[in-house]
Amino acid sequence: MSLRSGELPPRPPEPAPIRAALPPSPGRRNATRAQRLGLVFGMLAAIIFALWFFSAILTPFVLAICVAYFLDPVATRLSRIGVPRWLGAGLLVLGLMALALIALLLLYPLLISQIGVLLARLPAYVTTIGSMLQQALASIEEAMAPRVLDPRLKDLAVSQAGSILVWLGTSATRLIGGGYALFNVFTFAVVTPIVGFYLLRDWPRLMARIESWLPRRNAAVLRQLAHDTDRVLSAWMRGQLLCCALLAVYYALALSAVGLELGLLVGLLAGIFTFIPYVGSMTGMGTAILLATGQFGSWRDVAVVVGVFLVGQIVEGYIIYPRLLGDRVELHAVWVIFALFAGGVAFGFLGVLLAVPIAAAIGVLARYWLRRYLESPLYLDPPRTGG
Repeated sequence: MSLRSGELPPRPPEPAPIRAALPPSPGRRNATRAQRLGLVFGMLAAIIFALWFFSAILTPFVLAICVAYFLDPVATRLSRIGVPRWLGAGLLVLGLMALALIALLLLYPLLISQIGVLLARLPAYVTTIGSMLQQALASIEEAMAPRVLDPRLKDLAVSQAGSILVWLGTSATRLIGGGYALFNVFTFAVVTPIVGFYLLRDWPRLMARIESWLPRRNAAVLRQLAHDTDRVLSAWMRGQLLCCALLAVYYALALSAVGLELGLLVGLLAGIFTFIPYVGSMTGMGTAILLATGQFGSWRDVAVVVGVFLVGQIVEGYIIYPRLLGDRVELHAVWVIFALFAGGVAFGFLGVLLAVPIAAAIGVLARYWLRRYLESPLYLDPPRTGG
């Protein structure tokens, strides 16, 4: 090829540089889906195994976590006004221990005396209930066609009512006066305050440390889920504890005022077990009706006891619960009942303590995945058209 004057010949192409074989640089690697699933299911398996293996000794520690969680907002406010965190934690735990000790010193002798009254009056209660049931069944038989009710059925109903009352008396005696219960109370009185103090003192650092362990890819989502769980759980726990305390005082005073000999015991237990929606109050009302029937022997007095519980239910449903909890709690009553019974069957009292926190976390996760589903093509894809 000829060149024009003034033109330079084209430069030959430069040979490609020879690169030495270098080891690959350690770059950042993304976790695989299998690794993420392995982490999640591995942690769940470890938690379930720990709960099963250490369930016999975990109860005071879980109760201490509940105490620290409940008192953390108060300790945070004290630290903001200049009180050292360790001092505020110590004062709060000591105050809680003092309240528990005062309640134990005041209420335990009264409860023991009530159990004594129950055991002393139990034969008379059984006789009175049997005669009232026989009268009621006789009235029903007169109102209906003769021989509709088998005499054996009437005898069975009377004997079963007496058996239920005897079982209630012996169970309450074992629960309150048993040595195992006293041992548990001693264990909780020693272990729970100490562990609760250290947890409450170090609560912000513990939460910060746990947050630093979150996987960076999902840290923001996990923080939001934890915040939502804390909001639901704190609203339920603090509101429900106040509700139980108010109802326990009301039922104890009202049942004692109408003359029920065991009104203090039944009222306190009915208020405490109100944290199980509907089940606690209905159980307390059934027990109070049975005891009132055995004591008074009059349906009018039994109706007064029923009225006490109906007023309590109205006050709880329309005044206490809306004002203390309102719309902040997103835990359905059926879900709470199922969680409490499932936790109790699986891990006993420890499961009851863990039931509501786990139910709150599952509820938050379910709503999160439901929102994601409603925003995904799985839900938004248009229906197929024929063709």
